[in-house]
Amino acid sequence: MAAYLQWRRFVFFDKELVKEPLGNDGAAPGTAPASGSTVSKFLCLPPGITVCDSGRGSLVFGDMEGQIWFLPRSLQLTGFQAYKLRVTHLYQLKQHNILASVGEDEEGINPLVKIWNLEKRDGGNPLCTRIFPAIPGTEPTVVSCLTVHENLNFMAIGFTDGSVTLNKGDITRDRHSKTQILHKGNYPVTGLAFRQAGKTTHLFVVTTENVQSYIVSGKDYPRVELDTHGCGLRCSALSDPSQDLQFIVAGDECVYLYQPDERGPCFAFEGHKLIAHWFRGYLIIVSRDRKVSPKSEFTSRDSQNSDKQILNIYDLCNKFIAYSAVFEDIVDVLAEWGSLYVLTRDGRVHALQEKDTQTKLEMLFKKNLFEMAINLAKSQHLDSDGLAQIFMQYGDHLYSKGNHDGAVQQYIRTIGKLEPSYVIRKFLDAQRIHNLTAYLQTLHRQSLANADHTTLLLNCYTKLKDSSKLEEFIKTKSESEVHFDVETAIKVLRQAGYYSHALYLAENHAHHEWYLKIQLEDIKNYQEALCYIGKLPFEQAESNMKRYGKILMHHIPEQTTHLLKGLCTDYRPSLEGRGDRDAPGCRANSEEFIPIFANNPRELKAFLEHMSEVQPDSPQGIYDTLLELRLQNWAHEKDPQIKEKLHAEAISLLKSGRFCDVFDKALVLCQMHDFQDGVLYLYEQGKLFQQIMHYHMQHEQYRQVIAVCERHGEQDPSLWEQALSYFARKEEDCKEYVAAVLKHIESKNLMPPLLVVQTLAHNSTATLSVIRDYLVQKLQKQSQQIAQDELRVRRYREETTRIRQEIQELKASPKIFQKTKCSICNSALELPSVHFLCGHSFHQHCFESYSESDADCPTCLPENRKVMDMIRAQEQKRDLHDQFQHQLKCSNDSFSVIADYFGRGVFNKLTLLTDPPTARLTPSLEAGLQRDLLMHSKRGT
Repeated sequence: MAAYLQWRRFVFFDKELVKEPLGNDGAAPGTAPASGSTVSKFLCLPPGITVCDSGRGSLVFGDMEGQIWFLPRSLQLTGFQAYKLRVTHLYQLKQHNILASVGEDEEGINPLVKIWNLEKRDGGNPLCTRIFPAIPGTEPTVVSCLTVHENLNFMAIGFTDGSVTLNKGDITRDRHSKTQILHKGNYPVTGLAFRQAGKTTHLFVVTTENVQSYIVSGKDYPRVELDTHGCGLRCSALSDPSQDLQFIVAGDECVYLYQPDERGPCFAFEGHKLIAHWFRGYLIIVSRDRKVSPKSEFTSRDSQNSDKQILNIYDLCNKFIAYSAVFEDIVDVLAEWGSLYVLTRDGRVHALQEKDTQTKLEMLFKKNLFEMAINLAKSQHLDSDGLAQIFMQYGDHLYSKGNHDGAVQQYIRTIGKLEPSYVIRKFLDAQRIHNLTAYLQTLHRQSLANADHTTLLLNCYTKLKDSSKLEEFIKTKSESEVHFDVETAIKVLRQAGYYSHALYLAENHAHHEWYLKIQLEDIKNYQEALCYIGKLPFEQAESNMKRYGKILMHHIPEQTTHLLKGLCTDYRPSLEGRGDRDAPGCRANSEEFIPIFANNPRELKAFLEHMSEVQPDSPQGIYDTLLELRLQNWAHEKDPQIKEKLHAEAISLLKSGRFCDVFDKALVLCQMHDFQDGVLYLYEQGKLFQQIMHYHMQHEQYRQVIAVCERHGEQDPSLWEQALSYFARKEEDCKEYVAAVLKHIESKNLMPPLLVVQTLAHNSTATLSVIRDYLVQKLQKQSQQIAQDELRVRRYREETTRIRQEIQELKASPKIFQKTKCSICNSALELPSVHFLCGHSFHQHCFESYSESDADCPTCLPENRKVMDMIRAQEQKRDLHDQFQHQLKCSNDSFSVIADYFGRGVFNKLTLLTDPPTARLTPSLEAGLQRDLLMHSKRGT
C-alpha cells in the first residue's frame, strides 16, 4: 500500500470517445453528411456484448445472440452469425488470421469450439475449418478461459470445475489434432497463457487459489507449483520481452509476476481487480475499491453494483502510473492500432492514445523529474542524442539549485554529445575547480579530450597541488591507456615547474626532444642528458647530438667527444640486456658534427685523428679540417721541436692520398698558412710544373730551376724555354746555367736558333762565347740535313724517271708473260692461267681460291692496299683547316708545318682514274699503270 501510494501519477494518454465515420447516417463514408448532421456521432456497439478480443487490424466482439462482430480501423462494423445461442469466448491470433471461439448452439451446458479462417469465405462469412465440443468428458461444465499458441499447434481450454484440456497438433483440423486433459483441480480455472522460450513451450494455469506451469512441448508435461494465490477471471496476462515474458497475476492485494519455474517480483496495487492486460510495457489494471471475492465472478455478475471502476496504466520499469481514469462498467480493454480501447456497458468505445515521448519528457521536465525522465527515455529506447539532451537539462537544473557535484555528474553523462566548452565555462570559477577536474578526467578517459582540455586538467591539478592525482593521471601502464595528448601535458607540466613529472612523460612516451630540453634548459643536468642520448636509437641519437651537441661540448667536452666517436664509427644504444651486441652498428656522417667543436680545438683534433685512424674512409671534410687544424697549430707554434713534429704530421697527411679530389682546397690551405713544402708537394702532385718553376724563380733558386727542368722537362718541354728566358733577364752572371739550358735545348731541338739568339740578346752579361758552341753545332747539323735532303731529292728524281719509262713501255710496247710457275703454289703453269701486268701469274684454280677480287693480284694486293690507305688518309686530311691553323700558331717552326701539309697533298687535288676491267686477262691499262706507279713509289721510299 505504501509503495503504491508513492508512485507518481501522470497523464501520458489522451482520452476521447470514438466517433462514427462520416456516412453512417445513410451517406457513404467519405461523403458529406446529410443536412442537419454537422458533427459525427459517437460510435455505439451492438447491445449484449459478452466477450472481446483484438488482433490482425480489427476489434472482435461476441454477443448474446451468437454473432461475432469485426470493427476494423475504418470503423465499419460487420458481423456474422457464429452460434445459434451465444458467444462466450474469443481468441484472435496475432500472427495468423485465425479466430478461435467458444459458444453455444443449443440449450444446456454443451459449449462448442469453432476455428475460423478469416481469410477464406463461405457464403460471405468466414470459413469455419473445425468444430468440436469443448467438454472432454461426459460431465457438463462451463468453459472459463481459452488460449491458443501462435504456432497453431497448441490450444488450452479452462473450465470452472478446475480442469484444463490441451489440444496438441494442428488446431485447424480434426485429424491432425489430439485432445487430452492436462490439469484437474478443485478450483475454477481463471487464466491460461502460453510462453515460448526457445524450443520449450510452457503453459501457465491460474485458478482462484493457485498458479502453476506445465511444459507442454515434452511428453510427460511436468508441472511446477508457483504460488498459492490466484485471481479472478480476466485478471492474468503475459508480459512482453521487456519484462522477460513473465506471467502476471493480479490479485486483490498484490500483482505477482511469475517465471515458468519461480515467482518474480510483486507490486502492492490495492483494489478489487476486474481486468488485467499488458500493452507496450504497460500493465493495465481495471479495479474497484469495494472488495469482492473472486469467486463471486462465477456466481452472480448481475448482482454486483454498477459502481465506478478505475483504470490504471502502470509503468513497472519506471515505477509510475502513466494514466488513471474512472469509467462506468467497463466491459473490456483492447489494444490495437497502437492505442488502447475501453469498451463500456453502454456500448461506447473510449480511445486512449499514448502521447509521444517528447511530450511526456516535457511534462516531466516541467515537474523537474529528470531522473524519471531519464529512465523513461531509456525504456522508450531514445537515442543517445536525446538522452544527452536530458542529461544536460538535468545538469542545468542541478547547477541552478547550487548542487554542483550532482550537476557535474549529469554533465559527465553528456560527454561525446555535448560540447565540452559548455560545461567548462560553468566550472571555471576557482571554487568549483574540483568539479571541473572530475569532468575533465572523464573526458580524457573516454579519449575525447583535445590539447586544450589536457592543458586545463593539468592546470587544475597544479592549482590544487594534488600530486597524487597528477601522478595517477600521467603514470599509465601502457600506451593504449593514455587518454591525453602527451606533448601538451609535457608542455604544461614544464611550464608549471613539475619537471620530474614532465620528464617521466617524455621518457616513457619517447618524446626525446622534450626530455632533453628539460634536462638541458631547465634542470641543467648535462651528464644525464648525454647518457639519455646514448640510450636512444641511432636516428634519434644522431639528430639530438646535432641539436644539443654544442651545449654538451661546452659543459662536458670529454664525454661528448667520446659519444661522438662512437656515434660516427660503430654506434649501439647503451641499453643493458637489450639488443644484440654482435649485430653491426650504425655510423653517422662525422663531417656533420665538426661545427660542434667550434670552440674546442683540442677535442676536435682528438676526434678528427680518431676518425682518420679508425675509419680511413671518413668523409673528405674530416681530412680537410684535420689538415687545416694541423697547419694552424704549425703556424702558431714557437717551439722548434714541436714545430718540426707538426710539420712532419702535415706533410704525412698530405702524402696520405686523401686530397687527390680536393687538390685546390688543400693547396689554398697550404698557401694561407705559408706552408711552402706542402705547396711544392701539391704542385708536383698536380703536375703544375710551371708553378714549381715560378716558385723557384721568385726565390732565385737557380739550381732548383735547372733541377725542375731536368725532372719534368720531358713532360713539359716549355720549361726549358722559360728557364732560358728567366736566365736571359738576369743581369748577374748566369753563364753556367745558360749553357746547361742551351745544351738541353739543342739536344731536344726545342727552339729555333734565331729565337735563342733573340732571347739572350736581352742579357747584357751574355756574350757570343756563351752561345758559340750552340750555334756551331746547330749550323753543322743543318748542313748535314741539307746534304741528306739533296741526296734524297736526287734519288727520288732518278726513281721517278725510271718509273715513267716503265709506264711508257707499258703504254707503247706489248707485255710478254714469261713466268713458268704459279706465284702461289710454285708449280708449273698450266692452262687455264691468269697473268697480271705486275709480272705475277697463277693457275686459274689457285687464283679463284686466294683472290679477293677479279681485278687485283693476290700477291701485290696487301702492299697496294697500304698505298691506297695512305692516299685515302691524305685525302681525309686535306680539309683539316682548323687543325692546320692550330698547329701553325702553336709551332715554333711554321715552315716545317706548311711543308708537312704540302707533302700530304693538302694543297693538291689528286684524281684517281679506275676503270672496271673488261676481261680477266686484259685489265685496264690505266689502272695497271697507276697500280705499278704506286707500287714502285712505295719501294722507292
